[in-house]
This record gives sequence, C-alpha cells and structure tokens, in this order.
Amino acid sequence: MSSNKQEEIYDAALKLFAERGYDGTTVPMIAETAAVGAGTIYRYFENKEALVNSLFQKVVTQFAETIKNDFPFSSTIREQFRHVFYQMVAFVKNNAYTLLFIDSHADAYYLNEKSQKEFQDFLSFLTAIVEEGKEQGVVSPLPANALICVVYGAFVSFFKEIQHGKLEESPELIAGIEKSCWNAIRAD
Repeated sequence: MSSNKQEEIYDAALKLFAERGYDGTTVPMIAETAAVGAGTIYRYFENKEALVNSLFQKVVTQFAETIKNDFPFSSTIREQFRHVFYQMVAFVKNNAYTLLFIDSHADAYYLNEKSQKEFQDFLSFLTAIVEEGKEQGVVSPLPANALICVVYGAFVSFFKEIQHGKLEESPELIAGIEKSCWNAIRAD
C-alpha cells in the first residue's frame, strides 16, 4: 500500500473512531471514508482491532514526540509544565481528532500489550515531571496520576468546547487555561 493510501485509511479511521467510538465504527465505514475498498484495509490490517492498535500506537508516539520536542530539562517544573501544556495545544491544533481518539481509547479492552505500553511510556514521562515537582515542593502531594487527570481532563474538556464552538480560542484564553491548570496542581 502506498504510504498515501495508508495515511488516508489512518485519517478516516481516526475521525470515525474519535466520533463514533470503536464499537460504532465498522471497516466498511472506514473504507468508504478513505475511498478504498474494504478488502484493501484487510490486506494490510488483519482486522479492525489491528487497525485501531496500529493507529493508537502511531498517534500516541506522535503526541509524546511533540511534547518531548525541545523539552526544557534544565528549567523549573513550572517552565516544564508550561512547555508540556503549549506543546499539547500545538499538537491538538494540527491533529483535531487525535486528542479525542486517545482520550476515548486509552483504557479500551481491545488495546494490545504494545499499545498499552506505548501509552504507559507516555504517562511515565509526565509522571516523572509531576514526581520531580512533588519532591521540590512546588506540586501538590496528591498522587501523580490524580494530578495528571486534573490537567488532562481540563485540557480535553477545554478543546471540546472550542471544537464545538462554545469557546473562541485566543492566546489570552489559552494562557489563562494553562495558568488555571498549573494552579490546580501546584502546592499551596
């Protein structure tokens, strides 16, 4: 398959899985959206589960690479947090359905071991930042996964509101949300 066809299949699957979920998406739907025959998809992916796992691994890797790009390891935890937040913003602007797809599929029953490990590696990077902040006394002593949920949940909800036209994105709004997310996890 040409990489172009594969990308068309991935793009179609991403959109449909994000909008309809795994169980609400069929291979014929993906094929129709990608403008390929269903047989073409089956030639390259054993089944829908293999496709969703391949796609999940691909987008989580892209998301992690975006966040790690130019990561300020020698900066303060506050600067690292700001970097992660703004890299997430940049990623989502260029990948509208990706955040919704990751969010709705991260704990899914159909993810294989490789997909789960890819996501866990991504979370481990974020957890290390939070744990370092806790050690320095600048981040709340709550469990790291709880603090990640506070920020990630707010971030996902924020971008859903923008996507649905309920909020108008602006640099000031993004800066305010970033500051609010930081305030939600910082130590008192």
